[in-house]
Amino acid sequence: MCRIYEDMILNKIPNSRYEILNNQYETEQVALSKEIKDLEQQVARYEKETDRAKKFISLISRYENIDELTTTMINEFVEKIIVHERDRKGSQTSKQKIEIYFNFIGNYELPQAELSDEEKQKLEEEERKIKERKDKLHQNYLKRKASGKQKEYEDKYKARREQKKQEKLKVLKRVGIPARDFQ
Repeated sequence: MCRIYEDMILNKIPNSRYEILNNQYETEQVALSKEIKDLEQQVARYEKETDRAKKFISLISRYENIDELTTTMINEFVEKIIVHERDRKGSQTSKQKIEIYFNFIGNYELPQAELSDEEKQKLEEEERKIKERKDKLHQNYLKRKASGKQKEYEDKYKARREQKKQEKLKVLKRVGIPARDFQ
């Protein structure tokens, strides 16, 4: 910049050319300053993530050889668990997305294996058949519900379900998990 200023003073370049070059240099300097700031933020973010990863690895190494999973261990590893709604209500075999956020590393998703075209087609065909069956069963359920037969069935087996629920609660009490979390 000093050089072009000197050239302008010595009348080696016209004032208009100096203004154009000066504006270009200033624009470039602002862009470079912004880029430096962005890079510094990226470095700080990288260092923070590296620190969090080190903390997670340290936590893992503390529990390297465990025989029993305790509530304390789960609380140290898991930040939160998000359970999404089921794909289909009223279905016993519907899929339900569950996200587990770990302390220090956040949500971890398992890497998906690459499938060949043949495997993809086979999987899609199986999923289509399962979906058709689910649709048929769901339609039957809706018909039973509309006719009142579903209510009769539920009333008939309500006592049996309550008994099974009580048995499960007894097991949970023996394990040490509060029953209020499962009602």
